[in-house]
Amino acid sequence: MGRDDHGTMSHPHYGESHSDRLARKAKDAPFMVAGLVGLVGLVGYGIYGFRSRKIKTSVYLIHMRVMAQGFVVMCLTAGVGYNLYMRHVHPRFYPPSIEEKKE
Repeated sequence: MGRDDHGTMSHPHYGESHSDRLARKAKDAPFMVAGLVGLVGLVGYGIYGFRSRKIKTSVYLIHMRVMAQGFVVMCLTAGVGYNLYMRHVHPRFYPPSIEEKKE
C-alpha cells in the first residue's frame, strides 16, 4: 500500500498474479528474496540433517535456531549496508543528471 498525492492510502496492485507480485517485491526489496531462499535452504538442510543426525534432538534444534538467527542478522545487516550505500555513497560518485533533476 502506498499513499497517493492527497495523502490517502491507495492499493495499486489489485490485479497482480503471485509471480508478478514476487517480481515487484524482488525489485523493491531484493533482500526479501534472499531471505526466502535462505529459509528454504535452511529448512531443507534441517530436514536432511534431522534424518541423519548423530546428536540429541534438542542440541540439533538449538543449532538450527542459531543458524537461522545468524542468517536473519546477516540479511538485515546486508540490507542496511546496501541502503546506506545507495543513500550516501552512490550519489557522491554518480550524481543525478540534469534530466533526472527536472523530474
